[in-house]
Amino acid sequence: MATLKVGGEVDSLCTRCKMSLAHTILAMVGPKIARVRCNTCNGEHAFRGKPGTTDRPTKAATAKAARAASGTTRTTRSEKVVISFDDQLAGKDIASAPKYSPKDTYRVDQVIHHPTFGVGLVTAVRGDKVDLTFRSDTKTLVHGRGGGAPADRPAFSPPSKMNSGPADKPMAEVPMDEELPEVAILPSDEELDNAAPAED
Repeated sequence: MATLKVGGEVDSLCTRCKMSLAHTILAMVGPKIARVRCNTCNGEHAFRGKPGTTDRPTKAATAKAARAASGTTRTTRSEKVVISFDDQLAGKDIASAPKYSPKDTYRVDQVIHHPTFGVGLVTAVRGDKVDLTFRSDTKTLVHGRGGGAPADRPAFSPPSKMNSGPADKPMAEVPMDEELPEVAILPSDEELDNAAPAED
């Protein structure tokens, strides 16, 4: 293999041509090639070796080296435990499950009967929302919205329209008992055109 140096040639994957072609070495960092120029399209880019080859260690090689250094040949990994929906419902009284209503309040591990999704289990409660796990999916539904008396609910008051001028120049408020100054109204262009010419 030839010694690699700046000005020498090397095969690299060209980002413009999308092929592995001959490139001129433009820069090196120690023994590694940093930047190259494609001899076909003259495009400059970072050096990319042939697809599938790299000078970086892979995760598997790093893990293998770590095991070899520590003296262990096999690592233990905690296994993920999946509990089926039927196992979650085991021991719960499904027959007396209440029907879902957004007005009622629910607690974790309570069984609910929903008219659309069927039997579900409350897995989380967040404020006025509950997560219900059904056989096919988990849904987030509302609860504890009992309605209450109208006095308990916050009253809706739309914003009132304020008569004001431009945003950067607020109008001064004029008391209602004061009279506004009279404003002279100028005639329009049409009135000026129709008016008789003034005699000198």
